[in-house]
Amino acid sequence: MSGIPADVAALRGGLGSSGYLADDGLATALFLAVRMGQPLLLEGEPGVGKTEAAKALATTLDTPLLRLQCYEGLTAAEALYEWNYPRQLLAIRLAESRGSTLDESDLFGPDYLLPRPLLAAIDHPGPRPAVLLIDEVDRADDEFEAFLFELLAEGSVTIPELGTRQATVRPVAVLTSNRTRDLHDALKRRCLYHWIRYPSLERVAEIIRRRVPGASEPLADQIATSVQRLRDLDLYKAPGVAEAISWAGALAALGVSTWDIMSAERTLGAVLKYDEDLAAARAAGLAAVLSDG
Repeated sequence: MSGIPADVAALRGGLGSSGYLADDGLATALFLAVRMGQPLLLEGEPGVGKTEAAKALATTLDTPLLRLQCYEGLTAAEALYEWNYPRQLLAIRLAESRGSTLDESDLFGPDYLLPRPLLAAIDHPGPRPAVLLIDEVDRADDEFEAFLFELLAEGSVTIPELGTRQATVRPVAVLTSNRTRDLHDALKRRCLYHWIRYPSLERVAEIIRRRVPGASEPLADQIATSVQRLRDLDLYKAPGVAEAISWAGALAALGVSTWDIMSAERTLGAVLKYDEDLAAARAAGLAAVLSDG
């Protein structure tokens, strides 16, 4: 299909052009998900770029990104579709004013259906597949996880009032997990798998320079180094790439172009999000953690 990269190198280059630097392992996993039409489960620590990988893939393929943010208590109906109740009520009142009646089948038809991300991905007409991001699937309940089996295995969903909807062009499904709980083996069997590790200091610095154009090379290097040192501390929430980018953005917003400990400490809330972690960093000695030595 037009727009689908020919090989892993082409996909990796496309991701880079969209601002996402993927290593060969991740680029290969994403390429196989596209080529094989098989869902991809991305796991890793928070902030390593799992969600951004799916966004960059959609940009590279020039196709819609349909994102479902999972949470505890998420139901299949909330993820799949809802009925347009105001329009249904209007149709009923209009029929009454005309002295006619409506059958249940008249009210629960395609014209009154409001697709949510899962159904929208199934109904996407193509020609390129939509990227369906099922974000933080580990936050959803076991029941919702089981509901996904049909979608992931067969590219179809079932609507009680309308029957089974089969995808004409199966979406590229990317599931992310922070591993707050173990996912079922049945889900994993349906997916390709890739664990995203923290990137090297050099790669983090390059990512910062791409995402925050105002960050100088020495500043990006020092932010990457300091984030690594913070990660080595005993923290409740270790900072990832997202926090490194946020830190660089905070410094840029203050007009800081060269690294200094005072500015770094003032903006530490951009990278550490718990008071206990801020206290741990200060206890370790900010001069040592944030030093450019």
